[in-house]
Amino acid sequence: MSGSWRVIGLLLLAAAAFAAAWQFQDWRYGRQLAEQAQLNAEMQNQLTQTAASAQQAEQDKRLALEQRLSASEQTHYRALSDAQRDQDRLRDRLATADVRLSVLLDAGDVASGCHVPATASAGGVDSATVRARLDPAHAQRIIAITDTGDRGLIALQACQAYVRALAPEHLE
Repeated sequence: MSGSWRVIGLLLLAAAAFAAAWQFQDWRYGRQLAEQAQLNAEMQNQLTQTAASAQQAEQDKRLALEQRLSASEQTHYRALSDAQRDQDRLRDRLATADVRLSVLLDAGDVASGCHVPATASAGGVDSATVRARLDPAHAQRIIAITDTGDRGLIALQACQAYVRALAPEHLE
């Protein structure tokens, strides 16, 4: 009998050793899982911080772009207002006969029979040049045309400034 107790004892000892080894392996595996979980959490935290930084940088870029566009819009609005004011002032001066529009005539036309008196103005650049005054209604139409052209040029400049402001955003 003592032989069977010995076998049972050896079996129990082997089972205890196996259980201890299993627990040690289980503990080591648990520790590895905990370390991996911690590393994963740190990596997730870094990714979150990187994404938040990138988002903040994009928001800062967008805010800077909006500020540049706002400043450009104000500049072009001011230019448009100034051009409109200058055109209105010129229109008023034409209406009150304070200013008259005139054109230079070709000396060849004058010689061929077009009899227009030569005018020499004190403030003129050309002395004794042949000029013809425009009818006030025609002068008003010319001013309206130049006003439309000025507005178009100012709008074009505003569009070009807008595209230039956006271009660096799309090139990055």
